[in-house]
Amino acid sequence: MYNYNFLEKLLFIPTYLNEKKLRRTLQGKTILITGASSGIGEQVAYLLADTDTHLILVARRKEKLLKMKREIEKKAAKVSVFGVDLRNRMETEGLLTFIHQLPDGLDIVLSNAGKSIRRSIPQSLDRYHDFTRTMAINYFAPVQLMLSVIPILKKNQGQVINVSTINALILPIPKWAAYQASKSAFDTWFRSAGPELNAMGISTSSIYLPLVKTPMILPTEAYQNMPAMRPNHVAKIICRTMYTKRKKYRPWWLIFGQLASILFRGIWESINTVVLRKKGE
Repeated sequence: MYNYNFLEKLLFIPTYLNEKKLRRTLQGKTILITGASSGIGEQVAYLLADTDTHLILVARRKEKLLKMKREIEKKAAKVSVFGVDLRNRMETEGLLTFIHQLPDGLDIVLSNAGKSIRRSIPQSLDRYHDFTRTMAINYFAPVQLMLSVIPILKKNQGQVINVSTINALILPIPKWAAYQASKSAFDTWFRSAGPELNAMGISTSSIYLPLVKTPMILPTEAYQNMPAMRPNHVAKIICRTMYTKRKKYRPWWLIFGQLASILFRGIWESINTVVLRKKGE
């Protein structure tokens, strides 16, 4: 179904999506999707095309969003698009103004936009901007968005779904310092704010993902042949979460990685040091 090889079929078990229940749950709802022009966000948008919803699609590539709008509106959903760079506070303010003017408010936020950088520390010494850029989109942008829309979500008893990474729950990997630190920052913020949001009646869900075959991993040649989830599979998981309100999704095998992170941290760090020395890195 997801064009998986044998190993991927073992690692990423199928997800059943009750489309009737999804349509019934989302009827009349307004859903904000960041990072909507490709990968996971795009697949979620198309999966929701048959629902009676108002989709607010946000990404930098407005032309792509307009194309998606034309295709999706041939079905049941209504679409608004915003070509916004969420790192730009002024552009984001325009989006937030629109949201606050919606007569029925906002019901679901899918925080999906993100930036990935793979670069060693020696190669990063003159690239401080790598860290500010990843923090801007992976941490500061979703925090700004959330702080603005929380009152609306509280009124509508809404839901926030955060697309996170398994690296926020296990030992970090060398060369991914900028990405992993920024994703972990918002994951920690979201988990810390979660009980407060739940007390307001806002549901919170974290989707912890392994490698996903999206345009974001294309610059990393080593990842092209590694096991990876498909965006349409992740989209089903996210849409299922919209009616189950499941607090957390993670691959079945992640628990073993978390256990290993506790028991073998010293060994892991020593092995990485030896390997990097041999490579002259």
